[in-house]
Amino acid sequence: MKTIPVLSKREIKRFHKVPFTVYKHDENWIPHIKQEVEDVFDEKKNHLFKNGVARRWILISDSGEDIGRIAAFIDYRQSKKERQPTGGFGFFEAINDKSAAFTLFDTARQWLEDLGSQAMDGPINFGERNKYWGLLIDGYDKPPIYGNAYQPSYYRGLFEEYGFKVFFSQYMYEVVIQDPMKETFSRKMSQMSDREGYSFRHIELSKLSEYAEDFRTIYNTAWKTHSGFKGISSERALLIFKKMKMVIDEKLVWFVYHNSEPVAFLVSLPELNEVFKHINGNLNLVGKLKFLFYKRFRKPQNAFAVVFGIVPKHQKNGVESLMMHEIKKALRRHTVQYKKMIITWIGDFNPKMMHIVNILSDTPYQKLNTYRLLFDPDAEFVRCEDVKG
Repeated sequence: MKTIPVLSKREIKRFHKVPFTVYKHDENWIPHIKQEVEDVFDEKKNHLFKNGVARRWILISDSGEDIGRIAAFIDYRQSKKERQPTGGFGFFEAINDKSAAFTLFDTARQWLEDLGSQAMDGPINFGERNKYWGLLIDGYDKPPIYGNAYQPSYYRGLFEEYGFKVFFSQYMYEVVIQDPMKETFSRKMSQMSDREGYSFRHIELSKLSEYAEDFRTIYNTAWKTHSGFKGISSERALLIFKKMKMVIDEKLVWFVYHNSEPVAFLVSLPELNEVFKHINGNLNLVGKLKFLFYKRFRKPQNAFAVVFGIVPKHQKNGVESLMMHEIKKALRRHTVQYKKMIITWIGDFNPKMMHIVNILSDTPYQKLNTYRLLFDPDAEFVRCEDVKG
């Protein structure tokens, strides 16, 4: 078997076909949208190419079949902030064959090592963490949430036998809209109700730029203690909201204010994979028409939380409990469409947020691992450090 780099349009097409070989007997699998995956590797659309590089490969069997794929990349600014210069790999797919998987891992490792890396993380995205990130290790019986990782159960053994170690774990939980609140949840909400100055409101699409700026303010304050956090600009925040505009349900995106100052948000969307499962991973003209049809006539029954943030000094005030209470009330009052909300993903490197989410729900949906491999076997391995502050 051998790997070949993905350079031509023909090879790009083959790259996107590999998962259909791996998952052909998996009823839960829903393919990622290939146009969105291509955006990751488009230097005009992915800002990380300003300070980074990426490469893709296909694995071909001795009989000429495409049996695997992988991508590797380096964000040089982030790499320098790690204990060792660290690259990443993702979009890994392979048949259940140790030699095939190890050949792909070797290819990515050698390319990264030649560019100065001393470690590699994976499977991750050459972009934001909320997409294509992590390896599924629990919850194989559930369909993947839009943009989130989903893999066969045998991948974990291949990763760990090669030498990858868990860098951090990501947890996903589900909240049933009609279920009564947990006792802890109710107690927190009662505490919150006694506090003055807080107000809650959902987004209005006619004021998108205002809410995008409130999002940026909260996000940059809430995440500034995270390792390698760079913050986002007003322009990027507005672009994020504009990209979501077509699918936003106003009753799913909520903000909390304290004396008119933005202090928390929960950005949720209809569970798009309930629509995308009908278009087979291709958002071409036919795919777009199918998307519009199913979005209108077979509306998603679940929602998923894209990102959840609270300014640190408000994290112990029960804000998250009352915000979820307001969302549940709104969904019950305005629609019977949504049955569950899936909270994606919470890293175990953030114990404060893990605690907050566990107040909202103790029903797991899926669990994923992000792995790290140190190229020097004698180097000290350190898990992702807890968020400070």
